[in-house]
Amino acid sequence: MASQDPSKQPPPEPPPESPPESSGAPPEPRRSDGSPWNWLLVVPVVVPLLTLLFNSEKPRLAGFPAFYWLQFAFIPLGVACTVLVYRMTRKRG
Repeated sequence: MASQDPSKQPPPEPPPESPPESSGAPPEPRRSDGSPWNWLLVVPVVVPLLTLLFNSEKPRLAGFPAFYWLQFAFIPLGVACTVLVYRMTRKRG
């Protein structure tokens, strides 16, 4: 018996395509995420990147430099933006 080189074997055939289902169901509707309210979600991302807001030691709040307490202030800003976008874009009914 002659052994065949495995690298010379023909590639395997692709599986046959399954026929499309014709159940008569309507196609799934496209998602509609195009609300302009979604742009408000950019605010909590961009505002903390603006270093000119906290590039100093003053003003101090409870002895903490502006950098530290502004980082904590950005958290409620992000929460507020997220809640507002959620409430304005959720489907009613």
